[in-house]
Amino acid sequence: MSETPGGGGRAASQDVLRIGNASGFYGDRFDALREMLEGGPLDVLTGDYLAELTMLILGRDRLKGPARGYARTFLRQLEDTLGLALDRGVRIVTNAGGLNPAGLADAVRQLADRLGLHARVAHVEGDDLAPGGRFPGALTANAYLGGAGITACLAAGADIVVTGRVTDAALVTGPAAWHFGWAEDAYDRLAGAVVAGHILECGTQATGGNHSRFKGRDLRRPGFPLAELHADGSCVITKHPGTGGFVDVGTVTEQLLYETGGARYAGPDVTARLDTVRLTQDGPDRVRVTGVRGEAPPPTLKTGLNRLGGFRNEVVFVLTGLDIEAKAALVRDQMDDAFARAKSRPEQVDWELARTDRADAATEETASALLRLVVRDSDADAVGRTLSSAAIELALGSYPGFHVTAPPGKADPYGVFEAAYVDRAEVEHVAVLPDGERELIPYGGVTRALTDVDEPPLPDPLPPGPTRRVPLGLIAGARSGDKGGDANVGVWVDGDDAWAWLAHELTVERFQELLPETRPLAVVRHVLPNLRALNFTVTGLLGQGVASRHRFDPQAKGLAEWLRSRHLEIPEVLL
Repeated sequence: MSETPGGGGRAASQDVLRIGNASGFYGDRFDALREMLEGGPLDVLTGDYLAELTMLILGRDRLKGPARGYARTFLRQLEDTLGLALDRGVRIVTNAGGLNPAGLADAVRQLADRLGLHARVAHVEGDDLAPGGRFPGALTANAYLGGAGITACLAAGADIVVTGRVTDAALVTGPAAWHFGWAEDAYDRLAGAVVAGHILECGTQATGGNHSRFKGRDLRRPGFPLAELHADGSCVITKHPGTGGFVDVGTVTEQLLYETGGARYAGPDVTARLDTVRLTQDGPDRVRVTGVRGEAPPPTLKTGLNRLGGFRNEVVFVLTGLDIEAKAALVRDQMDDAFARAKSRPEQVDWELARTDRADAATEETASALLRLVVRDSDADAVGRTLSSAAIELALGSYPGFHVTAPPGKADPYGVFEAAYVDRAEVEHVAVLPDGERELIPYGGVTRALTDVDEPPLPDPLPPGPTRRVPLGLIAGARSGDKGGDANVGVWVDGDDAWAWLAHELTVERFQELLPETRPLAVVRHVLPNLRALNFTVTGLLGQGVASRHRFDPQAKGLAEWLRSRHLEIPEVLL
């Protein structure tokens, strides 16, 4: 029941695989699937629906019934586009199966039958490690699988492949290995596909979305990206003609730095060396990615665990005009007194005062500061009724001008994310082929433990000269994101002179000076000269992950823009 790589009318020796993306997260643009199918030629269309927070959402959804646990949006999108994909011979590969890939695969078959279409549907499973009590108390426990199961499904003639928790890049490595017939130890080629997959995985972030140099660009509706992947693992990142946004070395660099760390980017298929990536502009909206080297994958698989951490609630007090600090102190004393008298005092109480107010302000809003109170407890009542009563009863007896942005609501459950690592041999990676046959994917080949990469030599520093104290963002782009409780900030520049300055100026010490929140935390700097970039990882900034909502910006999305806004002495020659 298998076909040669490059089935569906394509020869295995064909030089280019055109693989696109139509979703960067659960909730992305609904009509992107149709846009990508109609916008130009494609061989494979991928959709990434999973993130750490999404797995928690799907875990809570599955508690309502065993048939749940997948991204239902994908099914609604497919209802409008399945016939089009089949007519055009475009294979669809998606991780929308979430916690129930078999359930989504069955739902796709039922949809095809209802539409009178013949679709060969396969799915990948084995990532779910929650059954059996291996991780007690975990709501979800899913190993990050590689692309080999996807490869097997496509080789068996699948039109649609549904997976659970695979790595985001596996949505590209699987089709690439199928199309080009790569062996599992073709590390350089697989590493090139991993890099292409990482660039595509967040959708329009590769085509100008969330780009730090957005000014002067038409970003009203960025098109989704695609990669023209070659048999040697190199690729060109581009988009369909006539779509919005733009693709240049900057957009691709920022996405490469997003949610990564050091030079070694480890995954179940291969360890990609990000310090070997070379980017060149290959024409309008075309960036060529070459030179990627790969090494053996690690012997363990990362496993994402989500637990229900308890319940949380919050209220934001608005403090207007004069005596902001005194008003904040009064309401804190009053709330502490109310909690002390309550039968169920919250286990965790956190205050944060955001001084958004201005002196002699022209509007009431700009004269106001925000005092945010967040409470957490294992008991919903302790952060539900207790908080509501304590806050609202102050309405006529607290600071002058008392009001809140919204009354406290019911207690919300929050999640806690952590990563574990399991031996590859303990995970059964299974491809369920279109005819129902179950193919166990062996973990052969070589694995190796990861070691640190020696920091490359830095360029010679710029000679001394006049400087101006201006924002870093005048010469540097940046992007930040989250990995569990840690954050990363990638910073990049154009030109060798700017790189020589950045590499010597933006040390860990200077980074922590510019971002004081990071001073008590462990910060590691990674140097990527080919990209003229530095990547900083900040351990513990996000507490127990995005689902715990530990911080004002729980996914560190704005951390890079805060850094770019900070002032420091920059050589005038760079300005």
